[in-house]
Order: sequence, then structure tokens, then C-alpha cells
Amino acid sequence: MSFWEYLGDRHQQLLTDTFQHASAVFQCMVVATVVGVALGALTYRSEWAASLATTTTSTILTVPSLAMIGLLIPVVGLGVAPTVVALTLYGLLPIVRNAIVGLRGVDPSLVDAAKGIGMSRAARLARVELPLAWPPILTGVRVSTQMLMGIAANAAYASGPGLGNEIFRGIASLGSENALNQVLAGTLGIIVLALLFDAAYVVLGRLTIPRGNSIDMETLLTSSPA
Repeated sequence: MSFWEYLGDRHQQLLTDTFQHASAVFQCMVVATVVGVALGALTYRSEWAASLATTTTSTILTVPSLAMIGLLIPVVGLGVAPTVVALTLYGLLPIVRNAIVGLRGVDPSLVDAAKGIGMSRAARLARVELPLAWPPILTGVRVSTQMLMGIAANAAYASGPGLGNEIFRGIASLGSENALNQVLAGTLGIIVLALLFDAAYVVLGRLTIPRGNSIDMETLLTSSPA
């Protein structure tokens, strides 16, 4: 059976696996982004705290993904749970690091101006610092997503969802008629998803990052509490 015949014969299952793969990565990236930005916002003012956050998340990234999933199975069981936990943990480092870099790069004069017009620390963070730090944060999200696309394939090891099931089935049946087709279908599906997600981030960046990415005094005044 040719590759195109295999796609035609298995298209329904491939579409299901593709949707599950994309859904798992998207949901884990949402959680990783929220947690990562929160960690960055909590630690960027302190050298030791920022160093601890980046060192911890980088240490997590050094653990082989199959080992991580294997260690999680006795704790959370098989299926979706170890996939979600592992992907979320792996997605943290680029987001935390870029959030810290972005927040530290905000012009102090703008922060002082916001403080001078009565903004609370939380308001300054939400209305001034995070918007200015958004471009590097978005870059971290893009990097994390590309990593998780490949790592998510290993979810099949724990009976998780996604295109990794095609790849693992192909590897397990090497020498059979459709083994290569299965591996190729899973691999190409992941590549296509990665490209589509990256294109979506490009569009998101154009929609959410103002030209020049600047906040002027007029913006501060209009956004300040009455």
C-alpha cells in the first residue's frame, strides 16, 4: 500500500489523532503560559529568585521525556494526565526566562511615571510592564510550542492522545507493510501542526503588539484610576 493510499484508508483515525495532538499541546501551552508568566512576574525583581526559577525549569527540561512520563505513571496513571503534566512542565523554561528578560527590559521611567500617577503595583504590572514585555513572552511561547509538538509524540508511551500513537505503532511493527507509512504519517502530521501553530503566533503577534510597542504618558493617564 502506498503512502497516499494509507492516508486515504486511515484518514478518519489520522484526523482524530491530529486533533487530539493539537488540543493537548494547546491546552498545556495555555497552562504553561499562565504559570510561566506568573513565575516571571513574581521573581524578576530578585536575582536569586529569578535564578532559582530559571534553574529549576531548566533542570526539568533536562529530564528525558520518556523518563518523565514513566515517572508520572505511578503517580497520576496512564492516559491524558501524565501527558498534561509532562508537557506543562517542559513548556515552562522559555516562557519563564523570556518573561523575566522582558519585564526587566521595561523602561524604568515609564514604571515611575505610572507610580507617580497613583497606579498600584498590580496595576503597573498589568497595564504597563506586561504589555511591554509581551513580545519576548510571545517568543518564549512560540519556542515552547515547537518543543512540545515533538515531545507530545511520546505521550503514546503512556497511552496518551495524539499522533505519537501512529509513530509508536509503526515502530512496534517494523517490517510490516504499513510500518513506514505509520511513522511517516505521524511525523508529517506533527510537522504540519507545528507550522500551523507558528503561523497562528505570527498573526497573534501582529494583532497584539502595537507598532513600536510603546506606552506613552497619555496612555498612562487614560488608563490610570479616576
